[in-house]
Amino acid sequence: MLFGQEHVERYRETDGEVGHEWQPGVFTLLLTTTGRTSGQPFTTPLIYREDGADYVVIASKGGADDHPDWYLNLEANPQVIIQVGSEVMTATAETVDGERRQALWSSMAEVWPQYDEYAQKTDRDIPVVVLHPAG
Repeated sequence: MLFGQEHVERYRETDGEVGHEWQPGVFTLLLTTTGRTSGQPFTTPLIYREDGADYVVIASKGGADDHPDWYLNLEANPQVIIQVGSEVMTATAETVDGERRQALWSSMAEVWPQYDEYAQKTDRDIPVVVLHPAG
């Protein structure tokens, strides 16, 4: 199973042939954010689910008490690049709340049940992020 930078490299080298389906029935995209202090691009593989034309990701960091760096980066600059399989596109990230957050959280937990376990580990509200492709 691929993790971290190796996942990113294999995904890119193969246009998602390797790495898009991370585990049976669990798909990942590559999210590239701009570093909030460095201005450099950072790419993270994330489990996603489609929501119409949009993509949903969870800023879980395994239930840690602080947000993942990629989430802090997109809070500072919501303009991101995503790769889904072989398709690369620009997108705008939006953190959702309320009923929409709850519905999307439930949908994501169907794909990756560990999200519910992560939520039990922390007092932080784990962000649900919708990526809206441009165009």
